[in-house]
Amino acid sequence: MAGRHEQGQANPAAIAILVSLIVAAVWIWKRLPTETQEYVIDQAVPLAAGGLAIGLIMLTVIRKISRRVRQRRERDRLIAAFQRETAQDKKLELSFALIECTAYRTEGLEGIAPALKDLWVTTLRRALDDKQHRVRGMAASHLGVLQDKSVVPLLVKALEDDHAYVRSCAALGLGRLRAVETRERLTAVMEEDGDQTVRSRAKEALERMRG
Repeated sequence: MAGRHEQGQANPAAIAILVSLIVAAVWIWKRLPTETQEYVIDQAVPLAAGGLAIGLIMLTVIRKISRRVRQRRERDRLIAAFQRETAQDKKLELSFALIECTAYRTEGLEGIAPALKDLWVTTLRRALDDKQHRVRGMAASHLGVLQDKSVVPLLVKALEDDHAYVRSCAALGLGRLRAVETRERLTAVMEEDGDQTVRSRAKEALERMRG
């Protein structure tokens, strides 16, 4: 309660100080010689604006650098946890978190890429019950991030999965791989699959291959 009371007293005080400064600045400005006012308008204001712009640019750069540093620290933490983990389910969760942390890029993951591939391939191939189709789908889409064309046949097979989510993720994975050899198969999926999301993912994959 005391903290809120003190904060309530501080806010009016800060406002009063700000108003006083504005009034003082206006008073001083009106008493400056015309030549001085013109100089301020012609020279000082543009310089101040330029300084502000430079400051904003530097602040943006600093924020980007800080964000990348935090991202790398989180990535390294997740890699260490992934390498230590022995439980398959938890290892899978960490692998998904890693890909999201790196914004679906493999930068910094080169050392564990083979382990990620093996884990996701095993997950996609495993005969799981209906509740696990989202895990298989995520494995399919993330396999495309690794840019390893050896998984193309597995992803093409996943286009025939019973679950639309897995099929859509397989199309996404093939698009990320830019597997142009699957254009004909993806075109058929785009035209014939009974699920709208799957058709849309197949279309997106084909557009990636044209890019």
